[in-house]
Amino acid sequence: MRGQAKRDRSEDVKEEVVLLDFWASPFCGRVKIALAEKGVEYENREEDVLGSKSELLLNSNPIHKKIFEGGAKIWGSKGEALEVGKKDFIEILKQLEGTLGEKDFFCGDNFGFVDILLIPLTTWFYAYEKFGGFKVEDECPKFSVWVKRCMQRESVAKALPEPEKVYEAVVMLRKMNGIE
Repeated sequence: MRGQAKRDRSEDVKEEVVLLDFWASPFCGRVKIALAEKGVEYENREEDVLGSKSELLLNSNPIHKKIFEGGAKIWGSKGEALEVGKKDFIEILKQLEGTLGEKDFFCGDNFGFVDILLIPLTTWFYAYEKFGGFKVEDECPKFSVWVKRCMQRESVAKALPEPEKVYEAVVMLRKMNGIE
């Protein structure tokens, strides 16, 4: 069919976006926020990552069929290891706070990519604070203001779980792993 313009496949096929979700995952939170910011509708499929993972999840994660579990330096540690994890965590937050400076968001006046990457991680901070014996707000007040500012965005507020609920899940994880 020379001379005829090629048809865009998107005209023929409407693809459905499916999010394989675990409610406490900051990685899933990133995706939810980005999709909301772009106005993309999606189907949310909650996964049981602590139990029986679906075939779709396992097939979608080809690297050793495992799920990465982060944050264990604080919530999954005791004693000296916990203190080292806490110190490292606060040091990273202070670096981020320095990068943020006086700006509203990491990219300036507009909520952007870096903000989307970081804000979901903050839902775990309450658990880190409880087990680490510190307050992010005391250590990094400007970073805490940024968190509050981001949480005012509808895309963020709707996408992220309550920190207290994450804390309860962490308590359960600690018990499951014999850390008490």
